[in-house]
Amino acid sequence: MSEQHEHWIDLRSDTVTQPSSAMRAAMAAAPVGDDVYADDPTVNRLQDYAAELFGFEAGLFAPSGTQTNLIALLGHCGRGDEYLVGQEAHTYKYEGGGAAVLGSIQPQPIANQADGSIALADIAAYIKPDDMHFARTRLLALENTIGGRVLPQDYVLAATRLAHGKGLATHLDGARVCNAAVKNGISLRAAVEGFDTVSVCLSKGLGAPVGSVLLGPKAFIEQGKRWRKMLGGGMRQAGVIAAAGQYALENNVERLAEDHQNAADLSAGLAQIEQLRVTTPQTNIFYVEIPEAAVAGLREHLTRQGIRASIGTHTRLVTHLDVSKQDVQKTINAFKEFFK
Repeated sequence: MSEQHEHWIDLRSDTVTQPSSAMRAAMAAAPVGDDVYADDPTVNRLQDYAAELFGFEAGLFAPSGTQTNLIALLGHCGRGDEYLVGQEAHTYKYEGGGAAVLGSIQPQPIANQADGSIALADIAAYIKPDDMHFARTRLLALENTIGGRVLPQDYVLAATRLAHGKGLATHLDGARVCNAAVKNGISLRAAVEGFDTVSVCLSKGLGAPVGSVLLGPKAFIEQGKRWRKMLGGGMRQAGVIAAAGQYALENNVERLAEDHQNAADLSAGLAQIEQLRVTTPQTNIFYVEIPEAAVAGLREHLTRQGIRASIGTHTRLVTHLDVSKQDVQKTINAFKEFFK
């Protein structure tokens, strides 16, 4: 039987956030229509608002970031084309191989550097010549943040300039791009500069229960609607969930700084424990190396304390809007109690 707690401290991911009462009220009050007919005013408002906020012509609301990324890849690349992507990137490693399976698009994975970037020299080296023996290189896909790391802004501009100079399009998996913007102290528009299309997730640190927005040129987004329909992403009265995304973008971007501070405090507290090796977070994600002999016992101990975490020898901990400063201190105390 699982432990029962009134309040769980859930550090597994920032996807576990619960919609606030104000967000739920916005969802309940949302005017709706049939979005497949483009008749849902709340979806239309979200798409227009997100496009304006990030500096693009148009937006497309979809159920998930996996789907918005796939729509982008299908829009940029045809059958037999390839995209350049980091070995650690979600679009390559964690999204089921959708581009290859559903689009006949070949990923060209490239090793990520320690800071999460792909070396400019590697990008240039992996662009294929115009030769029938090779897949046609069409796209550079980056991710920011990647594993909690923020890509340096000068690197982003240099990489996208390089890609465009070689005739490639550029796409950003910006699942946590708002975290990157807040960390760098720049606008959302500045954070996505250089990209032809961007996928922005609403259901991670921003706290909406579901949904992502794909942003790009109007003609590209119109084409994307066809791909979304084929992928099963045509929704009807979707305004009830779009309203949550609207609330998230209007209210929950700047507060990401609190998550970053909580992650910094949590990592600093855990770093005081001799048996652990702890990375220093840039945003809301960091990693802890735990002795294998301690894993099972620590997992049980934390569960008894009402703390959920994906405990293993290499553990990712993630802070979010449902993790308070008090929760951080309770977690530090629980770890210290186990290892004392």
